[in-house]
Amino acid sequence: MKFSNIIYVFAVVVIAASQSFGQSRYLDERYIYTQAFINPQLINPGAYGAEMNHQILINYRNKWAAFPGSPKTVTLNYNGYMGNRLGFGAGFMNDTYGELQITKGYAGLSYIIESETNQVGFGLNAEYIKHGLSGSTLTNELLDRNDPVINAAVIGAEYFDASVGMYGLYMNKLSYGLVLPSIISSRISESNLPTPERDFGVILHLGYKFMATQADVSMTPSIFIKKLNNVPTHVDLNLRLGFLKEQFTGGVMYTLGADNRLGFLLGTKVENFNFYYSYNTSSNPFQDYNNGSHELTLGVTFGGKK
Repeated sequence: MKFSNIIYVFAVVVIAASQSFGQSRYLDERYIYTQAFINPQLINPGAYGAEMNHQILINYRNKWAAFPGSPKTVTLNYNGYMGNRLGFGAGFMNDTYGELQITKGYAGLSYIIESETNQVGFGLNAEYIKHGLSGSTLTNELLDRNDPVINAAVIGAEYFDASVGMYGLYMNKLSYGLVLPSIISSRISESNLPTPERDFGVILHLGYKFMATQADVSMTPSIFIKKLNNVPTHVDLNLRLGFLKEQFTGGVMYTLGADNRLGFLLGTKVENFNFYYSYNTSSNPFQDYNNGSHELTLGVTFGGKK
């Protein structure tokens, strides 16, 4: 890598770190996912157990691919229906952006109410979140290993959060949701880093599924309105197409605000396995220096309500 690129990446990391530790968290983790309209349990605890089965997801996202130090995220998620109207979900996420790192573990329950026409779940998540710099920061010869600010940033700051969500499905066609992320947030670690004020966050979701029975094709437009901490308010517009009883999936995604992303989705379902791949680019000038963003999700579904 050229020396000029090294300096550029280092400058980006320093600026991002200064923002991160001036404001503590550099973004809300729910902003990362672009496939939440397919797997809402990634951002909404109210969706735990909504499919009345058990599902394990592995999600990987590489943002700004091919650029040194680009953000990369790995998520492992489980959610399932436990009976007695209860759903359960748990997961782990690790996100790296240059030397910045987020580690998150979470678990929660949902209570599901069913009627002849409507199903709605109300969920609560308990979340452990750590923001900091990776330990490899101290091996950089350009940095002062005795700098108290850098050492405090490597140790990082730990938080306990509580998030609530509601997810519903009316007539198996109209989906709707509300998430209040980190409605309770408390630092649980001692740190010399400042404790910032957190903005109130909210995610609103609405979608509708149209069916063409004779052609065995479904079309599901959806909208997500997101106001998240340290992330510009933005709107995700999605169109999902299903073919042959949704064994094959295609889609288009567009985001207004934030990165102004445009992307597409491809997916397939074979028995209990499903796989989705999405790619998006941005109208941000930085797009000229990377190969866009890639996101992969592999899911395994088993069991189910009798």
